[in-house]
Amino acid sequence: MSAESPDERLAQLKNTFAAIDTDGDGYITEAELKRHFPDLPAEALGAMSQEADYDQDGRYSLEEFIRTLS
Repeated sequence: MSAESPDERLAQLKNTFAAIDTDGDGYITEAELKRHFPDLPAEALGAMSQEADYDQDGRYSLEEFIRTLS
């Protein structure tokens, strides 16, 4: 079995981001995360906000999403 190439990984992350970004505005909000992951505890959302929302604007850009998951 071959390892996933960087291009494949990037495409996978972009597809996942697009699936969560239901309004297609290029950002994932906490509300979209809650809809996509209804069982995600509030503590996890808070931790993600602190660690992943680099510019602290209350939403996650594709760049922030990729940086967090890479």
